[in-house]
Amino acid sequence: MAVTGAGLEGIVAAESQICYIDGGAGILSYQGFNIHTLAENATFEEVIYLLWHGRLPKQDELSDLKSNLAAARPIPAEVTAFLAGAGKKPPMDVLRTAVSLLGLYDPDARDNSIEASTRKALRLMAQTATIVTTFDRLRKGAEPLDGDPSLGFAANFLYTLTGKKPDAVMEKVFDIALTLHADHELNASTFAARVTAATLSDIHSAVTSAIGALKGPLHGGANEEVIKMLLDAGSEAKALEHVHYMLNNKIKIPGFGHRVYKTEDPRATHLRKMSEELGKSTGHLDLYLTSKKIEETIKQLKGLNANVDFYSASTYYSLGIPVDIFTPIFAVSRMSGWTAHVLEQYRNNRLIRPRADYTGATVGQAWVPMANR
Repeated sequence: MAVTGAGLEGIVAAESQICYIDGGAGILSYQGFNIHTLAENATFEEVIYLLWHGRLPKQDELSDLKSNLAAARPIPAEVTAFLAGAGKKPPMDVLRTAVSLLGLYDPDARDNSIEASTRKALRLMAQTATIVTTFDRLRKGAEPLDGDPSLGFAANFLYTLTGKKPDAVMEKVFDIALTLHADHELNASTFAARVTAATLSDIHSAVTSAIGALKGPLHGGANEEVIKMLLDAGSEAKALEHVHYMLNNKIKIPGFGHRVYKTEDPRATHLRKMSEELGKSTGHLDLYLTSKKIEETIKQLKGLNANVDFYSASTYYSLGIPVDIFTPIFAVSRMSGWTAHVLEQYRNNRLIRPRADYTGATVGQAWVPMANR
């Protein structure tokens, strides 16, 4: 069998109408809409609807989605009890387990029809956010907050996480950040979700597979490493000294380079601006300025571009989000894309069963008796 590329690089594994990427040109689009168009014009709820239905919602459809998401925010008491007992466990471990637990108590748990799975997708979209904010508050000894039905998805998340309603700038920035992370074609976690869905397993199992893949350090978590690098350095000079040390010792610098993009990650274009804007309004402009200097240095020395993770680090930090919640927020946003892909897989399903290029011992080995081994 011919070798087709390590890690399936460059291999087309499915047909999809959801997301298009041109890595050479730096293009990312959802359902035909360029990510720049969406970042500049859409709300995250509009993006959710677009990913699920292939078109932008009309006003009544958007209003229904918003009210349905707000109504679906509460999580089962059993899931809240699990979160309360999870203590200081890693947030991604907790999220993976809690989302799986949701499947036990979903009212459509035994119904895997498209109609039921669509209803479950909406609940997953709303309840994943609730899991993240509830766990963070419980582990800090604070009471979970009920969502405010007057707030949109982004504002409600920040409110139920921090206890403070965000100002207009913070709400807009976080809303755009959620849009930028909503989908990215057949990345590792989305592919994991589609593989699970292709067995006709339920949607909760599929997105739990996705969260498990996102938990791996080669997929999610780079923005956590970026902010730790910035905070540990404490100053631009020390940060650059650390960067040079990493380059000289061939240590991968988080937040740079991408498997698909050969030019600037189009999501980084917006996050760079948002990092600067938030930095000015929240007193963290130093993080943006240091990030910009690091970006210039690495671009000059290695020719690498910043990816979506690099400036999302300082952006999330300026929003008051705990560092170890950065990757769970990725999951909160990407749940829109994961569920869209699972539903698409269900509608035109074929079991995903690739082959392997065998590189083992010569086939037909002779049996060796125990005494002669």
